Parts: sequence; structure tokens; C-alpha cells
Amino acid sequence: MAAKIRKGDKVIVLSGRDKGRTGEVFEVRPSEDRALVRGVNLVKRHQKQSQTQEGGIISKEAPIHLSNIALVAKDGKPTRVGFKVLADGKKVRVAKRTGAEIDG
Repeated sequence: MAAKIRKGDKVIVLSGRDKGRTGEVFEVRPSEDRALVRGVNLVKRHQKQSQTQEGGIISKEAPIHLSNIALVAKDGKPTRVGFKVLADGKKVRVAKRTGAEIDG
């Protein structure tokens, strides 16, 4: 199945602690149905010092389930994603709210 949310998409959080916050997806984990969104769902983690990284308590993004995020349409509101096959056989994502093509 084609991915409705991809790396680089701007998304909004629909439910949970960070409801209403927006950010860019920088990693998608299809096998887990989760994504990492920049600046959203931050958690504190204790990190041991290594040669490359300093030790201490760091903030990092935790994965968020794909059902709890939605793509942001041009008007800044959340939209569902559909698919449309073009005349040349190319499959593109379409915003359900506006009907506009998302990529391609």
C-alpha cells in the first residue's frame, strides 16, 4: 500500500498531549505505523557519555502513531489523503479537503 504520510510532509497532531501542534515528518516507520515529527512528542532521555556525544538528560522526539497525525492542507487545516491515477499512469496523493494534488 502506498504511504499517505511521507518524510518531509508538514503534519498536525490530532490527539494526545501535543494536540494542535504542527511539524515536519523526518522519519517514517511503516512496519510500526509510526512517524517521528520534528518538535512534537518530545521526551527526556538519560544518555551515557561517549566519544562522540556528551552525556546527560536530552530531549528527543518519540514516535507518534500515524492515526494521530494528519497532513496540513494549504489553508493550514488538517486533511485526509486519497490517491488518484493520472492519465500517464502515475499515482499521486490528493488532499481530500481541497482536491489538490500533494506531489507530482
